[in-house]
Amino acid sequence: MAFPIKTCVACGEEFELRPGKPGFANRCPTCSEPEETGPAANSPVGAKGLGSEAELNAARRKAMRDMLYRKES
Repeated sequence: MAFPIKTCVACGEEFELRPGKPGFANRCPTCSEPEETGPAANSPVGAKGLGSEAELNAARRKAMRDMLYRKES
């Protein structure tokens, strides 16, 4: 039985969709690999560039306060 040939949505390369292939079904194995590894890869603190959780929480509180109490003119 032949495996279906798919085209990667990221790079356009054709690949065989095999059972148990890691990653997404519409991406080739090289595009399915995670780009960055480590604790900062999934952390919003690393993505935003804010230094600590306290700064991140303060920014969230400020944004909520600005949205709730803004003057509508």
